[in-house]
Amino acid sequence: MKTATVKEIKDELQHFSKDELLEFCLRMAKFKKENKELLTYLLFEADNEAFYIEELKKIITISFEEINIKSYYFIKKSVRKILREIKKHIRYSKNKETEIELLLFFCQKLAEFSPSMNKNIALRKIYDRQIIYIKKSLKGLEEDLQYDFGIELNKLP
Repeated sequence: MKTATVKEIKDELQHFSKDELLEFCLRMAKFKKENKELLTYLLFEADNEAFYIEELKKIITISFEEINIKSYYFIKKSVRKILREIKKHIRYSKNKETEIELLLFFCQKLAEFSPSMNKNIALRKIYDRQIIYIKKSLKGLEEDLQYDFGIELNKLP
């Protein structure tokens, strides 16, 4: 079976009633955790982006505290897992300010992490790639936000 494109799905969904669409959403939520997370964001958290960011920052902080520091292998795997989670939540939000703020917070936590990321090439490259990504994303914001986030970016090592 070939999967339909987003446009095809959008066109087809216009032919259904409100109750049928509701049933489709509920069925989708049952099948995949990401679908349920996205619906949770859209229904409960999208209207209060600042609260959403603060909750994610708490989760990121806890995740960094739980990293196994016995070897850089485990640290690297854990850092990548944290970054995957952040990217997933950024996709839910689709807000550039949220994206930059979460990535800046991630870089700050990684820079503060002990043992130092500078002692491992892979960790340093993860950090450097996020800094480059933040700089690219900054270009799409208004000038005053670029300035504010630029100050935060310059505080990072």
